This record gives sequence, C-alpha cells and structure tokens, in this order.
Amino acid sequence: MPGAFFQPRHVAAAAALALCGLQALPAHAATSILFIGNSFTYGALASVQNWGTNTVTDLNGTNIGGVPALFKAFTLQSGLDYNVSLETEPGSNLDFHYNNRLSLIDKPWDKVVMHGQSNLDFAAPNNPAKISTYTGILGNVFQARNPNVDISLTATWSRADLTFSNATSPWYGKPITQMGIDVQAGYEFAAAQNPTIVNRVNPVGLAWNRAINLGIADSNPYDGIDTGKINLWASDNYHASNYGYYLHALVDFGMITGIDPRSLGGTEYAALQLGMTASEAVALQGVAWDTIQAVPEPSTWLMLALGGGVLGLLARRRSSRESVPA
Repeated sequence: MPGAFFQPRHVAAAAALALCGLQALPAHAATSILFIGNSFTYGALASVQNWGTNTVTDLNGTNIGGVPALFKAFTLQSGLDYNVSLETEPGSNLDFHYNNRLSLIDKPWDKVVMHGQSNLDFAAPNNPAKISTYTGILGNVFQARNPNVDISLTATWSRADLTFSNATSPWYGKPITQMGIDVQAGYEFAAAQNPTIVNRVNPVGLAWNRAINLGIADSNPYDGIDTGKINLWASDNYHASNYGYYLHALVDFGMITGIDPRSLGGTEYAALQLGMTASEAVALQGVAWDTIQAVPEPSTWLMLALGGGVLGLLARRRSSRESVPA
C-alpha cells in the first residue's frame, strides 16, 4: 500500500514499542503542527515524497508525506503526540501560501514551520525581503488564531547546481557551503525583523554543511560520489535525496521538540525503510544534534554571517526607521 508505514521484520519491533509507548500516555490533546513549504518540504525526486502519507494530513489533498511524515515518525518513536499537517506548492515562496491557500491554513495551530524558495527569492536571489515580509504577514494570521503559536523558519541547503554549473548564480564558483551560510543569514534576518513572531530558525543548510565538512556527505556530485560518503542531493543536484530530507527532518525535529535526535538510534524505522543503514542513520542524527548545539545566538549570527547583502539590507532598513520623525 503506497505511503503506508511498512513493517519489515527488522524494524517491526521498534515500531511496535513506539506505538505501545503512545498507548501508555494519559489522554490529552495532541499538539497540532503545520508545515508550509514547497518541493523541499514534500520530498521531490525522492521516495520520501510518497512515504508515510497515511500518518499526516495533506491540506491540498495531493497525498504527500515528505519531511512532515518523517517528523511524525520521529515523534511517534519519542512518545510524543502530534497531529501533523502540511500545505505545499512546488517553487513557491511564502507569499504564494498567503495569497492562494489562506483558507486552508488560517487555523489555530500550536506550531507552524515554514520556508520559502531555495535561493530566498527566485526574482531576487539571496534577498530575504519577501520572506521577511510574509513571515510577518503569515505570523500575524496565526497569532490572531492562537497568540501562543510557536513559529519557526527552516533555512534550507546549498544547491550544487547553483554552485558548480550555473554561471549566473551568485554562488557560482564559491565553496559549496556558502549558499547554506547565506540562506541561514537570510532567515536570521527575517527572524530579526519579526522578533515577536519567530521563535527560532531551523539550521538545515548548516547541518548539510557539517555533514560535508565531516566527510559524511560528498561535497560535489558532479565529479562522482566518493567511496564511503552519501549524496545529500537528488539526481538534479538541486533537491535532496532521501538522506538529505532525512537530515532536514532531524534538524526540524530537534529544534521544535528539544529532543536530541540521537535518541532515535540505529533502529529508527523511517531511515531503515528508506534504505539507509543503521550507521548512516546514526551519523546523520549526530550531525543534526551537533548543528543544533553549535548554532550561535541570532545577534551573533548576524554579525558573523558572510552574506554582506543581507547585513547591508538590515542596516538600510534600520537607518530608514531611525530617520522617520516620531
């Protein structure tokens, strides 16, 4: 049955234990969480897109599991009770969801996780202005429904195609880690501009950088994948592979729940069902946790970020506000 959690013999026990743990919990209202995004959320070009579809609610009715289904699996195995929903559209930025899907997402969520286009803005690469603006607009919508809603932004990864093959890209010829750094800086900017709305930035791109720097993942899929390393990218060197989406979900899970992803261990059944070895799952769990632990405070990040354009934009906005008469 496509999209179901298959239970092969070597992972059935782990799943059963997780479900038994849930049955032992006292009755209470499940935590509602909404994932808003695009193909980077729904798992394009990887089998995770159609995995776990029966465990989450796709508000668009397109039968997608993706990163939200991985998150759901992690919560089950950790004894947490989450109702997970998603609303996604390929190639979309945050403005699309506000302008076209507001009727689907305007609800009293407990938690909301969202991200925009892979380069921050297709019309203006490396410019976080639109994401910042619509973070505020959408945040106000969600806070009107639930003043205590927990909102986080997910900073996505470096695209190998924009680093190695697209000469018009602002990241062409730069280290593969640079785009991830700049995208993180862009989301930190959006968070800084909306301090009463955004609770945190989930550093997925920085986790990819760490996996590459540690030699767990390959740094350049265009010259082949080094022996013993995983490929975080899909066949287009743009989207993620199952490994990349798994790391994405681990970071979101750790940041949102506060639980160390390493607690999932080598018997984590999503990884095994998606074809990963126990050692690969454990390695990625460690990368996720180490990244979460190492992320500087937002103010420190903005000072250290190498994305000069982001810092310049922030400075210009501050200057503009200060010049307006009281």
